[in-house]
Amino acid sequence: MENRPNPLHLVLLTGISGSGKSVALHALEDLGFYCVDNLPPELLTSLVSLERGGFTNKLAIAMDVRSAGSLPLVPNQLEALKAAGVQLDSIFLDATTGTLIRRFSETRRRHPLSQVGAPPGERHALADAIELERDLLSELRAQSHVIDTSIIRPTQLQSYIKAMIAVPGKQLTLVFESFAFKRGIPSDADYVFDVRMLPNPHYEPNLRELTGRDAPVIKFLQQETEVARMLAQIHDFLDSWLEALAQNHRSYVTVAIGCTGGQHRSVYLVEQLAALFSQEWSTLKRHREMDAR
Repeated sequence: MENRPNPLHLVLLTGISGSGKSVALHALEDLGFYCVDNLPPELLTSLVSLERGGFTNKLAIAMDVRSAGSLPLVPNQLEALKAAGVQLDSIFLDATTGTLIRRFSETRRRHPLSQVGAPPGERHALADAIELERDLLSELRAQSHVIDTSIIRPTQLQSYIKAMIAVPGKQLTLVFESFAFKRGIPSDADYVFDVRMLPNPHYEPNLRELTGRDAPVIKFLQQETEVARMLAQIHDFLDSWLEALAQNHRSYVTVAIGCTGGQHRSVYLVEQLAALFSQEWSTLKRHREMDAR
């Protein structure tokens, strides 16, 4: 007797060492996923077959560069699993090299590639080991939804993971993200729009402490023709290409909207765009600077 619904929902979690995979796995455990860390790719198909005959329909597997020799097997395995009816979410966690170096220094951990290919008794410089890891994982990164964890807190990462998993499968999902240019451009963005030239509510004393989700700021920006023009042009650009992106088997498209502080203009435009596109597409909203508060 079948004791669980089909299909199996598989989350494959990969990424650069130090980017937060253990935090993401904890979020998936909270969602009821059976989690397996550092699974050798050779065992992926066997484990999925075993779980499809078991009592869970939620399986999360983390892989990392310690299985570098067999990672080239994974893309074809994933295609076969999707063809067999497995619902797949592939997530890749990344961060800037400077952030990763700081995290390794704080934890005093050794990078898993620090001695790979190095002369006997020696180790690679940490930055070199990180770049080698990026190269080895580049194909998996290209086929996954990337989350940049450089300047987000563990609680933010957990909420991002949970929001992604809640979206119905088998359709393109648009991720709209506001950010502040002064804190850097999100490296996970597929498209980046700079809206710093638009009128800034920050210079209105009664609006300075509010955000792009507050009614007075919304009213201020809606009265500006330049803001309406920007919104229409971003909408038209995305609307022209989303169907092609979906046909190219994309699962996620991340659209980052940046202003100076990530509080007013970018937040407003993310909210408006998400509302417009939610009529036909699955959408997620992230406000990088506001979510960090």
